[in-house]
Amino acid sequence: MRNTTEAELTNVVLARYAGTPDARLREILSSLIRHLHAFVRESRLTESEWIEGILYLTRTGQICDEKRQEFILLSDNLGISALVNMVSSNVPEGATETTVVGPFYVPTAPEKAPGETVLLRPLAQGERELIVHGRILGPDGEPVPGAKVEVWQTDANGMYDIQDDAQPEDNLRGWYRGSADGRYLVRTIRPASYPIPTDGPVGELLRATGRHPWRPAHLHATISAPGYKPLTTHLFDAEDEYLDSDVVFAVKESLIRTVRLNEDAAAAASHGVAAPYWEIETDFLLQRAN
Repeated sequence: MRNTTEAELTNVVLARYAGTPDARLREILSSLIRHLHAFVRESRLTESEWIEGILYLTRTGQICDEKRQEFILLSDNLGISALVNMVSSNVPEGATETTVVGPFYVPTAPEKAPGETVLLRPLAQGERELIVHGRILGPDGEPVPGAKVEVWQTDANGMYDIQDDAQPEDNLRGWYRGSADGRYLVRTIRPASYPIPTDGPVGELLRATGRHPWRPAHLHATISAPGYKPLTTHLFDAEDEYLDSDVVFAVKESLIRTVRLNEDAAAAASHGVAAPYWEIETDFLLQRAN
């Protein structure tokens, strides 16, 4: 050890961790050590650069609190969240694709009654409601009864309620219980594209690399039901200009939806909204739990 060379050090460190009792932890740590050491050698990293990186991560942790998760935002912006989702989801053909959770999920969102809106403020002049509806189905096309359908999104100003003190708590977030025949209905407003927060370390990174901070308009959704794998996904607006440059790399073609203007007064009345209204009709296809 006293005369270890640059090339030998990695093997010495790996040997020290070889006795890690948990096999999966041992596998992950070994891979992490090999790749980090290779990164240092490949980039010829200096001590001052390494310290700057440590200070950057320190600032990332310091800005986190119960409402803000800057580390998830950093993971998203480096494409790590999207990559973890890709390698771990194993979605079979026909099932709804998954995507990233993002840093703005709140596990205590309230339950909504059938037909109740998640919008907790009055509609602005000229603003229309959005009805998202369809079926929750299993892998054989069977209706999934009583599924929990949870949604969250930004308001028209591009901010989530937990970012914006002017919004009511739990504005534009909540969950609905699907019907016995697998149908669901979400009442909300049309999502807007929005910039992620840039007042912290992730914003520093975006400015340093000349990248824009915008996410395309989308509705987050998680679907869960006994006997099926939980699904976390997005519905993206097909008309959005940022679909091909999402700052967190989370857009998937199969999750892009056309938002249709429905002027049918009878249909509007059946949903408890005024015509015309925006509409997305889409099914969610779940995988069976192992």
